[in-house]
Amino acid sequence: TLGECDIIVLACYPEACIEWLEAHAQALADATDTEAIMGPVVIDTVGVKGIVCERAFELAREHGFYFVGAHPMAGTQYSGYAHSRADLFQGAPLVLVPPAVDDALKLELLGQVREMVRPLGFGKFSVTSAAEHDRVIAFTSQLAHVVSNAYVKSPTAQVHHGFSAGSYRDLTRVAHLNPQMWSELMIDDADALAFEIDHLIESLGAYSRALKDRDQRYLENLLAEGDRIKRALDDEASH
Repeated sequence: TLGECDIIVLACYPEACIEWLEAHAQALADATDTEAIMGPVVIDTVGVKGIVCERAFELAREHGFYFVGAHPMAGTQYSGYAHSRADLFQGAPLVLVPPAVDDALKLELLGQVREMVRPLGFGKFSVTSAAEHDRVIAFTSQLAHVVSNAYVKSPTAQVHHGFSAGSYRDLTRVAHLNPQMWSELMIDDADALAFEIDHLIESLGAYSRALKDRDQRYLENLLAEGDRIKRALDDEASH
């Protein structure tokens, strides 16, 4: 029934998406008329784009079907169908990675995808490359999960009840995760994520030195610097 579809959404882990495309590449080609730009458009929902898009674009080019990389920027710390919500994507960003085709076809494919997912209520669409997506997502998503997951490994976490409030909840929300999925995503984006972790370790080292040296002025400067950066980022986002 692939030929009856307008859009096909691959909602699985990176390697599983690639395996499905390899198994169905010819069937997708048979359902596609590249001359008339007709046929199903395949998108994915994977949290990394490099490894998926590289193989998917290759298969699409070899066999003659349409693939656009996609990453809906929404979710919770829970996984599985039991935790699905009809409004999950309402107002959320959708990042799109188009193939390297001529501008007219690229615009046509991006327009088709935007129109097909319109009922989901996405609030913003961004178009980027697979490499840029993976570089930024290592910071905005993967690093946050690593930090949260490592944070709860402190022995003090065992006695936090009665002493914690919003800060603890916010920082530990994504410590609860799907290890199989996240380990695959992180390994697929290993260099970018390792860079972010190393940079964070370096920054934390400065705070640690200030504390061990009892250097309040240095600590105050570090805290003020982070506060200024966050305020500037918030101001930029609001304009």
